[in-house]
Amino acid sequence: MNRTPSGRLFRTADGVDLTLTRTFRASADDVWASVTEPERTARWFGPWKGDAGPGRTVQVQMSFEEDASWSDLYIDACEPPTRLAVSMNDEAGTWHMELLITETEADDTTELRLIQHLTSAEGLGEIGPGWEYYLDKLVAARDGIPQPEFTEYYPAMKPYFDELTAETIS
Repeated sequence: MNRTPSGRLFRTADGVDLTLTRTFRASADDVWASVTEPERTARWFGPWKGDAGPGRTVQVQMSFEEDASWSDLYIDACEPPTRLAVSMNDEAGTWHMELLITETEADDTTELRLIQHLTSAEGLGEIGPGWEYYLDKLVAARDGIPQPEFTEYYPAMKPYFDELTAETIS
């Protein structure tokens, strides 16, 4: 299947924000549950364990990563059902991200925006396809359809994200 990337890159005072969006025919509460309840995150992102809440740390295991070990995920902010901000420090480095959820009652849809706050666009050709993959895994889990294959995203989407980097830096 030929996948179309949705990622956009925006300059910020501290670097760049990678933003990816998916829209669901569901309530904000239902989408929130898909991204916060451990039995539901295990279907697309990976399981997590611990006592979740703002200022707390939980353990997460990303489902696709090779030899995935449990990593600490710090919950910076948790505002159900509209905003979850988290940070993580692992062998790949330190990253900060937000999930923003907006419900549109007029058409019974909810938009999920994943924003990864980056200090630079370095490595975006690898980062972007990974998030596209995980978000499409979320779509598949919610719709009860087969999970996508990572090879549909990487290296196929790398040129798209490399071009975003070039456009943002120039």
